[in-house]
Amino acid sequence: MRALRITLIVVVILGGLFVIADRVAVGFAENKAADRIKTTEGLASTPDVSIEGFPFLTQVAGGQLDDVKIGIKDYEASTGGTDAATSKIRIDDLNAEMHGVAFNSDYSSATANSATGTASISYAELLKAAKAEPNQVAPGVTAQVIGLSDGGNGKIKVTVSATVLGTKLPQPVSVLSSVSVSGDTVKVHADSLPKLGVELAEGRIRAITDFQQKIDELPGGIQLDKVEAAKSGVDISVKGSDVKLVG
Repeated sequence: MRALRITLIVVVILGGLFVIADRVAVGFAENKAADRIKTTEGLASTPDVSIEGFPFLTQVAGGQLDDVKIGIKDYEASTGGTDAATSKIRIDDLNAEMHGVAFNSDYSSATANSATGTASISYAELLKAAKAEPNQVAPGVTAQVIGLSDGGNGKIKVTVSATVLGTKLPQPVSVLSSVSVSGDTVKVHADSLPKLGVELAEGRIRAITDFQQKIDELPGGIQLDKVEAAKSGVDISVKGSDVKLVG
């Protein structure tokens, strides 16, 4: 019995040491991965990296991690534009979960079999894609989008101000718009047209109310999937396969 008790104590101690060593190792790996991603993606701040699953050391021995979560604040994505003021769009929160992350023998690169995640863009950022400067839609008639907000039920409320024959409409007009994703582009399309006080062709009005925003060069090559209007901006789902984590 004494020998059995001693054996159990030793096993417990060794098990505890293994857990401690495993957690120290995973913490070190997370910090290194975060620094590498910051450098690779040219980020202004260090991202949050969390390696999921236990034990970590046996995953390393197998050459593949089950899941890795990454969180990036204020990520600047490319819009494909040439104007410096509009060539980038800020994503407030970009969170991705990488599944089946395989790495090479010297740990210099890692690729995820698949990835899912979310991103959020404020209405103030998205407004940059609208034609926010006054636009002539007909002789004597100018209009501009002056605000975007949550319209409820997944819709965006687009607020338009107009001037007709030198007289500004007493109140801005608003329409509910649908938002969708097509490839690497977020599109906003008015469900109905605003009444600007004069008869105008639909195409002329939509030249103001409807707009789109390209969002390109997301980390690791992840892509836009779905988008929906939310309280303070649009919430975007992202996904990808063979996503390069580092390297």
